[in-house]
Amino acid sequence: MAKKVHYPPEVKWNAINMKLAGCSKCEIMRVLGIKNDTQIERWMGWYRNGETHRFHQPVGKQYTYNKGIEELSEVERLKLRVAQLEMHNELLGKLNGILGKSQESNS
Repeated sequence: MAKKVHYPPEVKWNAINMKLAGCSKCEIMRVLGIKNDTQIERWMGWYRNGETHRFHQPVGKQYTYNKGIEELSEVERLKLRVAQLEMHNELLGKLNGILGKSQESNS
């Protein structure tokens, strides 16, 4: 049986942000070290369904009966949101650098 890989929430958010920015699955997998492209599809499904609290749960831990991010205090939720936005900004900076280099090489 294959070993389950745990990706930290930062990797999951970076994958979502890269996909929303138009990156291909192959590029996302290469940059972030993700082993399976279906993992990206699963995270995108969670994102589209508003289930981003699942990004923070450990492997094999399934939240039921509406448990998850709602259990966190408002301060904890806001801290998670700030961390998410900081990662988003960092990723966009890296992505702009990557895209800038590829455009320079095409010139």
